[in-house]
Amino acid sequence: MPVAAHFHDTRGTGLANLAAALDTGVKLFDASLGGTGGCPFAPGASGNIVMEDAVYMLESMGVRTGIDIEKLIAVREVLREGLPNLRLDGAISRAGLPRGFSPATPLAA
Repeated sequence: MPVAAHFHDTRGTGLANLAAALDTGVKLFDASLGGTGGCPFAPGASGNIVMEDAVYMLESMGVRTGIDIEKLIAVREVLREGLPNLRLDGAISRAGLPRGFSPATPLAA
């Protein structure tokens, strides 16, 4: 049965939760550009996990996402320009991609 996971990053554990879910076989994940969003049903809940950080983490672990992270980062600027008062989170946006970073490559068939 396909299962998807959705995490918030309220206490900084969103990516750890994603990794733990991946270890249990979950293959579909919800994330949002810049971590935007929140939850009206969970007081104090911050935004969702940051898609750019999730893609970076997964690709660094050798998990091919099919997402071009450089283009994803560029789309952040479109969001920032369109919604200038919206707070965007993310480690990759602050630090950038590490020198020499290369995305995961698919295994040969």
